[in-house]
Amino acid sequence: MIRQAKPDFIEVGQGQKVILFHSTAAGARQWRSLMNTLADRYHLIAINLYGYGQTVAWDDSRPQSLADQAKLMVPFLPKNGDAVSIVGHSFGGSVAMKAAALFKDQVDRLVLIEPNPFYLLRQHERSEAYQEAVNLRDVIMEKGRTKSWGIAAEVFANYWTGEGSWDAMPDDRKSKFTKNLEPNFHEWDGVMNEEISLAEWEISLPKATTVISAADTVRSIREICALMKQNIPNWKHEQINRGGHMAALTKPDLINPIVANALT
Repeated sequence: MIRQAKPDFIEVGQGQKVILFHSTAAGARQWRSLMNTLADRYHLIAINLYGYGQTVAWDDSRPQSLADQAKLMVPFLPKNGDAVSIVGHSFGGSVAMKAAALFKDQVDRLVLIEPNPFYLLRQHERSEAYQEAVNLRDVIMEKGRTKSWGIAAEVFANYWTGEGSWDAMPDDRKSKFTKNLEPNFHEWDGVMNEEISLAEWEISLPKATTVISAADTVRSIREICALMKQNIPNWKHEQINRGGHMAALTKPDLINPIVANALT
């Protein structure tokens, strides 16, 4: 039986709490630029999800859910009932959605950067975009079972950051990236098996929800963000022209001001 983990985290600043959920293979340190930008206004807490930093790895006793990851923020909820804001990128965006729904009475603002709840593509019959996610999931499952993580990492990197990006990566970076990808084996359960509809998300999540995307992102994410805009137009939908799926890390000069404005 899996017990509630004690999450590893980094924090900085003072003020209202802002919980940060990172993307796959990144870890809490992906938020350093944003944390430096906002530390004079907020108390920022970047949580390492299962298998990252010093947070325990997930085991194989049962499938992982988005709720399992979301509950890692429980220790950081103010005991006096004060509200927090949540920011999540990619897989962390899906976790952020679940966290904001679970703890809705204490969440007033939500910022989703290229969130990846792939199951929404299945629900809305976006079959080609969904198949992209299925294909990537299948590679991670197959290569993960045989511990062929180097092959998995190459496919993963080339999908999210463009064909040839793996070959362009220095060897030491390849080694680190490959190791950091291992938690993704379990992360697919949540983003493929969740069942909450967009109509239900609209009810459960803050009215002050902002979705940030890049126009040149991968098809699966582009269609997820399009579905959100089409079905929940009352949310704020922001888009940058270039930067791709990893703009939160590679284009902080474009993403951070949008996040800062969304938290205001």
